[in-house]
Amino acid sequence: MKQTFGKNERLCSPRIIGRLFKKGSSEVHTFYLFPFRVLYINAPLSPPQVLFSVSKRNFKKAVDRNLIRRRCREAYRLNKHSLVTLTTESRPSYIAFLYLAKEIVSYDVIESAMKQSLTKLEKLPASSKSPS
Repeated sequence: MKQTFGKNERLCSPRIIGRLFKKGSSEVHTFYLFPFRVLYINAPLSPPQVLFSVSKRNFKKAVDRNLIRRRCREAYRLNKHSLVTLTTESRPSYIAFLYLAKEIVSYDVIESAMKQSLTKLEKLPASSKSPS
């Protein structure tokens, strides 16, 4: 399997992003796993589309935000194979990784959290209610 992260895997649609961040929506599921908050929607789509977000409030400099986003994308790209191999009905289609830490953590921490997040996303049933 190719370890790429192409345009078709990036979540760019403002309509879908709005659905992910809509407060009180029953279709959006979430869980926390330091340093991420993971939001996802189950819908049949192949491959899953992913969004990475780093708060401007916590990291004033764009250089820092970009560094964290690059680390997150690389960790996802190298570990997404377990999520992509699932059937389209059993995996989430739209995923947002929100970086919540107040400081820049090392790549090793981000990669281990990404691995744990992806294995948790694999094991979640399609009709789950907001697990924590």
